[in-house]
Amino acid sequence: MAAMVKKSFDAPDDLKAPDKTTAQVLNFGAVTATRLRLQPGWSWSECIKPHVGGTSCQAGHVGTLVQGRLKVRLDDGTETIIGAGEAYVIPPGHDAWVVGDEDVVGFEFNNAGKTYAVWTEK
Repeated sequence: MAAMVKKSFDAPDDLKAPDKTTAQVLNFGAVTATRLRLQPGWSWSECIKPHVGGTSCQAGHVGTLVQGRLKVRLDDGTETIIGAGEAYVIPPGHDAWVVGDEDVVGFEFNNAGKTYAVWTEK
């Protein structure tokens, strides 16, 4: 029988905090849950790219926003804005940025074997 597990984002298993970003990660074996907070002025290209390199984010994302608005542009030029109360799937190969002056707060759920974002702390 599988065990029930409960964890708090206030005591994450891992914490990533590059510029204008807080990612609190909880590990549940095969699945990770991440609470994201992205501040106004955040963009992948300015805040995350310096840590991971490349021309666009190569991680896939599945999640939902509970606050704020996030604009996403795929490498093929397709764009959308994701707002509070909306769920999303974003494939690898994209840039994204906060729209407006409100923090973006969201939750993402990914296979633990997949990489949310890899960066080296400088």
